[in-house]
Amino acid sequence: MMRRRQRGFTLVEVLVALAVLAIALTAVMRTMAQAIDATATLRERHVALWVAQNRLAEHQMRRDWPAPDTRDGDTELGGGKWFWREQVSTTPESTIRRIEITIRHQADSEDTQARLVGYLRNTASATPPPAGTAPPPAP
Repeated sequence: MMRRRQRGFTLVEVLVALAVLAIALTAVMRTMAQAIDATATLRERHVALWVAQNRLAEHQMRRDWPAPDTRDGDTELGGGKWFWREQVSTTPESTIRRIEITIRHQADSEDTQARLVGYLRNTASATPPPAGTAPPPAP
């Protein structure tokens, strides 16, 4: 009597396939975790840059003329508290000040999330044209 050969996978073949599948899924999960971390980091840096831009825009809107100094403060944006440091310095042009704004997540941290350099113009020192004179022609 002739026996029919049964078709199917042996236990060893199934175990090897499961091992390969486990290794592949582990690599996929690790890649996904790295992508999530990168996304969170980019979001954090993006919000920090918004904080710096808001600080510079606030100075520009108020037409501030801050003294050369370093000031620290904090603000809330994007569901988190951010600590800023503004370093104001003079420039060779007496009517322009350089302001460097750094943003951190913790007050005592040296890990800077964003840095923005801007310039402020002293509009109060600009002399208006004498009354009754026409403005200079546009080039």
